[in-house]
Amino acid sequence: MSKDAVDTAQAVATRTDAARTPADAGDAGYSKDLKHRHVNMIAIGGAIGTGLFLGAGGRLHNAGPALALAYLVCGIFAFFVVRALGELVLYRPSSGSFVSYAREFLGEKGAYVAGWMYFLNWSTTGIADITAIALYTHYWSMFTSIPQWTLALVALAVVLAVNLISVKIFGEMEFWFAIIKVATLVGFMLIGVFLLATQHKVDGTTPGLSVITDHGGVFPHGVMPVVLVMQGVIFAYAALELVGVAAGETAEPEKVVPRAVNSIMWRVGLFYVGSVVLLALLLPGSVYSADESPFVTVLSKIGVSGAGDVMNLVVLTAAMSSLNSGLYSTGRILRSMAAAGSAPKFTARMNRSQVPYGGILLTCAVCVLGVGLNYLMPSQAFEIVLNVASLGIISTWVIIMLCHLIFVRRAKAGLVERPSFRLRFSPYTELATVAFLLVCLGMMWNDPAVGRKTLLLIPVIAALLVAGWFGVRRRVASK
Repeated sequence: MSKDAVDTAQAVATRTDAARTPADAGDAGYSKDLKHRHVNMIAIGGAIGTGLFLGAGGRLHNAGPALALAYLVCGIFAFFVVRALGELVLYRPSSGSFVSYAREFLGEKGAYVAGWMYFLNWSTTGIADITAIALYTHYWSMFTSIPQWTLALVALAVVLAVNLISVKIFGEMEFWFAIIKVATLVGFMLIGVFLLATQHKVDGTTPGLSVITDHGGVFPHGVMPVVLVMQGVIFAYAALELVGVAAGETAEPEKVVPRAVNSIMWRVGLFYVGSVVLLALLLPGSVYSADESPFVTVLSKIGVSGAGDVMNLVVLTAAMSSLNSGLYSTGRILRSMAAAGSAPKFTARMNRSQVPYGGILLTCAVCVLGVGLNYLMPSQAFEIVLNVASLGIISTWVIIMLCHLIFVRRAKAGLVERPSFRLRFSPYTELATVAFLLVCLGMMWNDPAVGRKTLLLIPVIAALLVAGWFGVRRRVASK
């Protein structure tokens, strides 16, 4: 046998052994209890949240009908990210998800940055979620006498209990949360189409294209407001990457993940872009506001009684779903990091139900601190917390695309094998997505009240990451 043939045989054997051996020690010990319907609805739930139900009102007011274009553009890039992650999942399913892939393709430093930035995202988002849950609950008079911090802690305790019991219970909770959100959107869209078809007046306005053309067109305030809302729209799509984390706890990721990822695109088009287009055709953008769900605005204008109660329940559900997802994902990500030495040892611990409770409790601890912090902080500082969360999402998505870029290069070199489920037009797709995300990040500078202050936190976060790395590098090296 020639030397080249021997080398080829050894390379094939190495790849085969690597495929049989888990590349992430943090993947061991998980149950495979998530079914196709769970992962599918986790994907939907990740794509639909308070960013649409509540945030779209203020964005419509500022950007006008062009908000639909912003959702479409951001949705396309979000799909690229999830498609890239889906390919990596089929290459090697892992509950550590992008942190595990960052370890393989970017090294342990890359995994360290990816994991802690993701933790920063969900811990700050968790603070926002529990506060929002308390505020939404106060909407009903029967709860107004209960202190806000009490409601926040009760919500946190309920979601924590769900996460600690078993992954199957988490999946069921997310499944029904998603059902509620989808049913609400479908119901509203049917009402909107009926109003358009019958030309039923909404607050004295006849719905149709004239609502847009008579009030400044698609860009009533110019292009810049549309560009500025992009960063907020990206945050609305946060949690799509949960598909990658959930894939590590399903028995057949090769069947489940492609279906879930492919379904995201048409759902984004239907629910986000479609509902915003309907809202723009029903009422002028100036009628909507950040203080009220745009769906409540429309329904109240046509005299639907109880619209506020129904939508408040849906927004409350969306916030609970977000908190539920945050605890779930950070628990798995921190366990993957702990196995490599870059997270505290206790975050690697699992209970009898095969749930990594250490990481979940760490995220909960930050959320508890957030209850008191939010009580003391003014509203502007609270907005900064949300912007810090978007820093975590943008960094996570950039890291996913960089991992995929290196993965494809290694595949071309014959070191790994790409699955048939692929992100097309590499490397242009990855580079365009990274450039878009960085531009959105830079655009935050044009918001001096909040965005600029958030960008000024980047050097502080970077310094903390560097200091933390020097604290864990010996433990990482010993693994």
